[in-house]
Amino acid sequence: MSDAGREARVTRPTARESGWRWLPATLGVIVADQLSKGWIERNYALYDSTPLLPVLDITRLHNPGAAFSFLAGAGGWQRWAFTGLALAVSIGILAWLRSLPARSHAVLAAGLALVLGGAVGNVLDRIEHGFVVDFIHVHWGRAYFPAFNIADAAITAGAGLLLLDAFLEWRRERAVA
Repeated sequence: MSDAGREARVTRPTARESGWRWLPATLGVIVADQLSKGWIERNYALYDSTPLLPVLDITRLHNPGAAFSFLAGAGGWQRWAFTGLALAVSIGILAWLRSLPARSHAVLAAGLALVLGGAVGNVLDRIEHGFVVDFIHVHWGRAYFPAFNIADAAITAGAGLLLLDAFLEWRRERAVA
């Protein structure tokens, strides 16, 4: 095979060399999310609240919708729509992680792993309850922000890492050009 042919051939990393190396982080998010939600369910009734800081309460809330309670009052169909969407995205992320060389794409792989863990954590709630248990409630005075949970925090952190990876890639491309 010529040098050009070898360069054109894309090799798939082994599972050990791929972004699957980050799956323990995914599992950690899922476990932490489910344990925290289980503790909240055992110790708090719906709407029970404990102030932790002047800007932070632990408040048990249920979200049948998506982010910021989007479509929360849609009548129930959204439970399965969001579950199906999250499962499809999760399968896509798993495939993407499998194709990524972990060493050269660590930030991207870490971000994807966090998003995957958060998505699965919230899907488990939707399947079990028909809603997501939220309990971290941030406010400033009387302005309350939508409550969230560990899965949501992982999705947000993962999205931040995806943006960071895109920015770093953009800078690398600019430096070469």
